[in-house]
Amino acid sequence: MKTLTLAALDALTQQAEQSPRARMNQNLHESLDDPIQRLAIAMEPATYIRPHLHRCTWELLTALRGRFVVLTFDEVGVVTDRKVLGGDTSATETAQGVFHTVLSLDAGAVIFEVKHGPYRPFVESDYAGWSAPADTPEATAFMAWVKTAQVGDRWAA
Repeated sequence: MKTLTLAALDALTQQAEQSPRARMNQNLHESLDDPIQRLAIAMEPATYIRPHLHRCTWELLTALRGRFVVLTFDEVGVVTDRKVLGGDTSATETAQGVFHTVLSLDAGAVIFEVKHGPYRPFVESDYAGWSAPADTPEATAFMAWVKTAQVGDRWAA
């Protein structure tokens, strides 16, 4: 039996706090080739998840600890849905081919992700063309905007 203990979540959170990306994951799947990928991701509020899509899979998210804003977008950056995992929502499933982002609202937050494998690293075309690359002032501004963005809002860099 595989488990994620509270001590393991604490350790994962500590690793995320020390990571330059402000996040760290623990895989439950055995291999990056596994047909179903299952992982816990500790995400600090400073981490930037660039709006992206998955071309070959849906993505299921649930909060294990803390709260997360999950936004979906159309092709031009208009918010089509907004949920707060760990707040008013227990789980979200984003459809294949839909742009989305996640923002941690709380220090020490951990999210659980399930999607089809095998693991495929992101390529530039997986990111929304209207989104800012990581480590830019625009990315920082985008993260602040995500906290309050509502359905119908559009990100304007």
